[in-house]
Amino acid sequence: MSHKPGKKYEAAAKQVERKAYQLAEAVTLVQKIKFTKFDETVEVHMRLGVDPKHADQMVRGTVVLPNGLGKSKKVLVIASGDKLREAEEAGADFFGGEEMVTRIQTENWTDYDAVIATPDMMRSVGRLGKVLGPRGLMPNPKTGTVTTDVRNAIQEIKAGKVEFRVDKTGVIHAPVGKVSFANDKLLENANSLIQAVVRAKPSAAKGKYVKSATICSTMGPGVHLDVTSFNQKTA
Repeated sequence: MSHKPGKKYEAAAKQVERKAYQLAEAVTLVQKIKFTKFDETVEVHMRLGVDPKHADQMVRGTVVLPNGLGKSKKVLVIASGDKLREAEEAGADFFGGEEMVTRIQTENWTDYDAVIATPDMMRSVGRLGKVLGPRGLMPNPKTGTVTTDVRNAIQEIKAGKVEFRVDKTGVIHAPVGKVSFANDKLLENANSLIQAVVRAKPSAAKGKYVKSATICSTMGPGVHLDVTSFNQKTA
């Protein structure tokens, strides 16, 4: 069933020219054409010239956005002993050991935005793959969420750490802030994310790395970005 875009969406889309915009111009436009009452999230989507089926072309990483995401993320820490006290002191929203694993298994509980686990708990946490995996919440050493430095991991997530990974179609989707952000802060965040993706280019990727990119708000039309400068950095 296809639904017709509403009048407000169409009016917003009409303000977007069929051209590739420079990032600064695109961010300003996304903020200008917003038409909903709620404070939408602004997202960047990048289509990459990689084949994620090959492990050596997988693109994933994290970036701490300089201006955060506009909402404090709820963090769950699964740990034991002293690390639970560290989690509490560092501001974890939920923390515990085996009982947290059991709760997630029995209740399908996912009322949090990030999960940090200490390495000694990974044998138990490994059983949560079915619940946490599809939601992108599974702790992983590569993204700093399996760690003994619980305090630092919590602080980074609360400060606006964003995880990105290429999906099976070769696209990265990531939030960079809210429409209500000051223009320069939103631009700085978007630029930080794009640079992080550019830096994460796998050596096995051949040809043009960033094929296309768009920026949009949750409900708004996409604004195409000029990717020339992104690719110059990877040449």
